[in-house]
Amino acid sequence: MTRLAWFNCFSGIAGDMALGALLDAGADVAEVERWCRRLPVRGWTLRSEPVLRAGLAATRAVVAVESDGHPHRRAADILQLIAGAGLPPRAAQRAIATFEVLAEVEGRLHGVPPPEVRFHELGAVDSIVDIVGVCVALELLEVDEISASAVVHGTGTIRAAHGVLPNPPPAVVALLARAAIPSQGLDEPRELTTPTGAALLAALGGSFGPIPAMVPAATGFGAGGRDPDGRPNVVQVVVGDVAAGSDAGFGGQGQDAVVLEATVDDATGETLAYAVVRLLEEGAFDAWTVPVTMKKGRPGHVLTVLTDPVRAPRLREILSAETGSFGVRAHPVQRWPSARRFAQVDVGGQTIRIKVSGGRAKAEHDDVAQAARALRLPLREVAARAETAWRLSPEPAEGRPPAEGSPPGAGPQS
Repeated sequence: MTRLAWFNCFSGIAGDMALGALLDAGADVAEVERWCRRLPVRGWTLRSEPVLRAGLAATRAVVAVESDGHPHRRAADILQLIAGAGLPPRAAQRAIATFEVLAEVEGRLHGVPPPEVRFHELGAVDSIVDIVGVCVALELLEVDEISASAVVHGTGTIRAAHGVLPNPPPAVVALLARAAIPSQGLDEPRELTTPTGAALLAALGGSFGPIPAMVPAATGFGAGGRDPDGRPNVVQVVVGDVAAGSDAGFGGQGQDAVVLEATVDDATGETLAYAVVRLLEEGAFDAWTVPVTMKKGRPGHVLTVLTDPVRAPRLREILSAETGSFGVRAHPVQRWPSARRFAQVDVGGQTIRIKVSGGRAKAEHDDVAQAARALRLPLREVAARAETAWRLSPEPAEGRPPAEGSPPGAGPQS
């Protein structure tokens, strides 16, 4: 069996809410704090509080910081703190992956190389403890895979370190888009999903949609700081078992998806290529073309799009507009996406992301192409060097025994 944690983000998600939900589901707060104490960061305590949110009993995780004089930290510094803290291997990998996706998105938004990104709210002590605490709590509950529902947002504006920002914040939108996480807005003038919560889902989530086929073993509710009327300000987590061998923690059910298709015989190759790019930019899971022979022997193409049902109406409009097709057909399908995460390696001074899933590692094409041009090397050579660098790094060595004192589930997974 595989142990899965499914987060129900019907009121959004934040780092402290995710941690509170896992504590409410049975992770021991004292044990979480003991592991977080290995971080070379001082001046904080962690406690859990039973609270009510719109009449629903929940747990609030509170990181109390002695002073606000902590420095803004670079992403590279935070990654070093986590890597050197002696955490359970899988917890450390998850925490590092979360900060890596944050650095990637924040760097792109502010025009800064990812290692040099300086975190403000996210670099504060409480946010570091929230993220590492979530990853440790997942180990205490022996969670192998993470899934989540669609994520909701509020409206209006919020105030952040950079000033007034739209709600949802740009970093949240970019993080959800990066992992193709479905989302929707609510007419509530407050921040519902924070960058910390979105980063945890983007880095650790393997699949997104309704609760999968599973046998629940525990559930918990993690509370936010406010108690507004009309909606419990909580995130729910359901921890349970799924049959071994089912990808991404889904049993026989799978994740709902929609396939859109249009058959055209008067579109150029350039037009079809541009349509595929536009569809992927708008959040399609995948898009591709297949050559076909149409009536009267005319050559044509079928352009196919795989998407979340929430995005299907918008992608149907793009498919029709970009190809000029007189019609688009659709049919529902199910998919079983494998959990994946990103690592980074250095090839000749060029940073290349590596997509890792089920023991397989593949270098990201865009990064490889950029590095190949910079290094004046063949594309295949750069890809081979990147994947070899990942295999030789300490990260893939998941067969080693857990560190002394590691919590259950910290060792190799079968």
